[in-house]
Amino acid sequence: MEENKFLVLAQNRQFLPFFAEEEKEWQEPFVFIQAADTQFGMQEKYIEKKENYGWQQEIRWSRQMVEDVNTMFPRPKFLVVCGDLLDAWPHTEEEIRRQQEIDFKEVFAGLKVPLVCVCGNHDVGNTPTPATVNRYTSSFGDDYFSFWCGGVFFIVLNTQFYEDASQCPQLAEEQEAWLEEQLEVVKREKPQHAVVFQHIPLFLHHPDEDKEYFNMDLGLRQAMLDKFYDAGVRSIFCGHYHRNAGGFYKDLEVVVTSAVGAQLGESQQGYRVVKVQQDRLVHQYYPLGSAPTRIHFPNTKRALPVPSATPAWSSTTAFLATARKGALAL
Repeated sequence: MEENKFLVLAQNRQFLPFFAEEEKEWQEPFVFIQAADTQFGMQEKYIEKKENYGWQQEIRWSRQMVEDVNTMFPRPKFLVVCGDLLDAWPHTEEEIRRQQEIDFKEVFAGLKVPLVCVCGNHDVGNTPTPATVNRYTSSFGDDYFSFWCGGVFFIVLNTQFYEDASQCPQLAEEQEAWLEEQLEVVKREKPQHAVVFQHIPLFLHHPDEDKEYFNMDLGLRQAMLDKFYDAGVRSIFCGHYHRNAGGFYKDLEVVVTSAVGAQLGESQQGYRVVKVQQDRLVHQYYPLGSAPTRIHFPNTKRALPVPSATPAWSSTTAFLATARKGALAL
């Protein structure tokens, strides 16, 4: 079955496609795609309020994104989905979630670039437990990890630990200790850019806005912003809001990207194309099916695409054997 081809790539706090030492070195501009809230099942359950709901619309939207990304040139380095991969809760809707997971993996098994999965509240529960976290990691890989790609250092976080860690305090403490180590890496190694991926935004529009469902507690927010800023992080990409938003803390940008799935505002289903240039990150949100297939950078020569049946990052037997360890966890 197609879901058996889905690769679990985040293991041992690393991201397998980008573990080579040369990834620490800046070579040239590149592109990655940031998306959020594929959330299979939300449209009919929450928006349309159907009693017997399905997720065919989310399947169609996600397939369109996969098709878009697969036709881009130069090919993006990776696609990251910033949380709420599925809608069904892991602790109360286990069978529905299992079916949503099968369909998610069937869709994304066709992606020709690495998939970075970030966990959201629907993936581990509003109050995560060791069991719900373990269920997520068995299916999608580590809930927090870091990796180098093209001279840029990326940090992936489980933000639900910041919302409510009452049932898993040790797991939250372990992530926090690990995060401190990663920020020391940023200070010491001085990457070209340091970027964070997470589900819940620190803020939606302004650093001093009031706490609400879609952002973080003000005191925690300020502490995290200062911690990230002092280390050298200048970009944080998030989801959760199902609308586009964002703002700045000094020159640290918080980017809130709307959903591939159900919308709660005026945006259309879509994703963000992020151009990583030597001195900055430039990004734009595109509705599904509307992004350019040729990505251009200033002062770079145009090249012709080279077709490849097998993605280069997944071409070795050792890589596939390692990556598939968690792929059959359904």
